[in-house]
Amino acid sequence: MNTRIYNARILTMEEGKPAFFGEVWIEGDTIVYAGPKGKETDIVWDKEIDAKGNLIMPGFKNAHTHTAMTFLRSYADDMKLDEWLNKQVFPNEAKLDGEAVYWFTKLGIMEYLTSGITAAYDMYFFVDDGARSAKDCGFRYTFCDSTNDFGGTAESMEKDYIRLNEDPSRMISHRLGFHAEYTTKKELMEDIAQLAHKYQAPVSVHCSETRKEVEGCRAHSGMTPVAYMDSLGLFNYGGTIFHGVHLDEADYDILKKRGMYVVTNPASNLKLASGIAPINRYLKEGIPVAIGTDGPASNNCLDMFREMFLVTGLQKVVCDDPEAVPAMEVLKMATVNGAHAMGLNECDTLSEGKKADLIMIDLKQPNMQPIQNTEKNLVYAGSKQNVKMTMVAGKVLYQDGEFYLDCPAEEVYEKANSLARKILD
Repeated sequence: MNTRIYNARILTMEEGKPAFFGEVWIEGDTIVYAGPKGKETDIVWDKEIDAKGNLIMPGFKNAHTHTAMTFLRSYADDMKLDEWLNKQVFPNEAKLDGEAVYWFTKLGIMEYLTSGITAAYDMYFFVDDGARSAKDCGFRYTFCDSTNDFGGTAESMEKDYIRLNEDPSRMISHRLGFHAEYTTKKELMEDIAQLAHKYQAPVSVHCSETRKEVEGCRAHSGMTPVAYMDSLGLFNYGGTIFHGVHLDEADYDILKKRGMYVVTNPASNLKLASGIAPINRYLKEGIPVAIGTDGPASNNCLDMFREMFLVTGLQKVVCDDPEAVPAMEVLKMATVNGAHAMGLNECDTLSEGKKADLIMIDLKQPNMQPIQNTEKNLVYAGSKQNVKMTMVAGKVLYQDGEFYLDCPAEEVYEKANSLARKILD
């Protein structure tokens, strides 16, 4: 499928390159041109899309989520994190099977598409069923395991790592990861560290989300979670910490030394009263930050626009500085940095040779007018209602309120509701 998108305002997210008017050409799943109108070509187009002056940009990357937790949306709310996990989440997750994860994941993917999200970094169970759901949708998906003392081993993680990285299209990929320090024995973490050394691979983990977590780790190890896990060799080849809300001074040095990414989840952290991550400090230290929604049980919304506004708005307040974390930096977190944190370097910008994972933003709505600064409009005024089209690997999966998936939306809703009632009732 060869696709031409023309009459477009284009934001490539390449460093220092402002938005411009032009065209995007796609052969198969790859961008072959993104530039001004006028270049000649002998490509025969299978599909031509008139952007009508709307914005084309790279899709957002949801760099931390638990997609299949859609079944717990608005079911377990207004609780402390430890009570929420132990009384509502873990007991109900124990009732899941692969078929349920398949449909709950598909529901989450549909919501991602409406928010302009073209790839998700998912930590959950039944990874093969989650992968099957993503493949059936044509959605790009990166997994890391949720291994902990209640399930999973380093051996099973290695099998996932090998099997899920076999896809040459990179639509499905896998990164080493486990749930958290506070749910995982030292011996299991050491096994995972050996796996990281074997493959010279980064490791992803929930880390320093709450003060209670940090205090608990310090009580048994004498160290913060960042320092403790680093002492076990888990971060020798880099990785990603999800949340990173409560850090000691020495933790910043470890993250910089190891080339770590931080994925912030502001809506989830606010709802669970976990705190506000020091994003402005991370940026000053040169530690790259990406953005995640976290799961739909703790957020409860899978909306990158809301996350982007919270990232910058909260930092301006806590830093007492309206210049903190500017809009363009936030867009970089939601696109380029998210792709890099997920190991999807081929999906970071809208450039020749990159994958055609892109979105069209409707600029002809009141919240996008007047068009004075498109980037700031996206972060400070943007909404899911502005997502006109979402394309993954050169295929349109969502456009003008319609989904182009392997089954009707109504079937997904019916299945998800039926399975949720069965589990929760």
